[in-house]
Amino acid sequence: MITLRTQALSVVLENKPDAKAAAARAAADTLPSGSSSTLVEPAGLPGRSARPTLVPHGRVGQRSVATREGRAALIHALAHIERNAIDLAADACWRFAGLPDAFYVDWTRVMREEALHFELLCGHLATLDCRYGDLPAHDGLWEMAARTRHDVLARIALVPRTLEARGLDASPAVKAKLMSCGDWAGAAIVDRILRDEIGHVRIGNRWYGWLCEQRGLDPVATFADLASTHGAPRLRGPFNLEARKAAGFSAAELDALTPPR
Repeated sequence: MITLRTQALSVVLENKPDAKAAAARAAADTLPSGSSSTLVEPAGLPGRSARPTLVPHGRVGQRSVATREGRAALIHALAHIERNAIDLAADACWRFAGLPDAFYVDWTRVMREEALHFELLCGHLATLDCRYGDLPAHDGLWEMAARTRHDVLARIALVPRTLEARGLDASPAVKAKLMSCGDWAGAAIVDRILRDEIGHVRIGNRWYGWLCEQRGLDPVATFADLASTHGAPRLRGPFNLEARKAAGFSAAELDALTPPR
């Protein structure tokens, strides 16, 4: 029987990026969730293509966006983030059983939107004489997914609420870089991604709050414990406080990002 969770698992397993995005975009959240089903993790997660070549974060070179090659490198890096984001949303959907049906519907929606972002960026890459996979990339986003695979609370705290929220912070600078060299089409895609990602982080915040309530945990103290336990990256500014507020971070969390001098 096909459920939201089994279709999400098939998306994570798909190794061809274009096919992964197409499968994610075709996902139907009208299916039964399969919330109580026990799904055994298969080998080969996530599905990977031979390209791009994965290298350590420090070996992904940066180039000036004043050149076509530099813009292509930036857009390629964003496309890789979105390809990983498809897997992250799909993995949250299939991996964790016993949650309300709305949890699986939410992450199916996120999976579809991440796939759209990937396709938009790949289309823009083509205008720069580049294809996804032509340049090296790193695997930092999936590394955190692997560390949190045994606990849905840790996963939601440290992927959508931490790593993806960093994307909200980075968005204004990325848009400014593209606009500085007249790449209005690229800047428009970044704007679209930001609007959707605010919603994705909001979903993460909602389910994080729900999970903390179910377990009788203080959200702020618990987040600090989880970040330390799982080696989450330290949050560094500048912060997009307006986007974070729209994404549902509490006043206490926002105040903690900008302590008084």
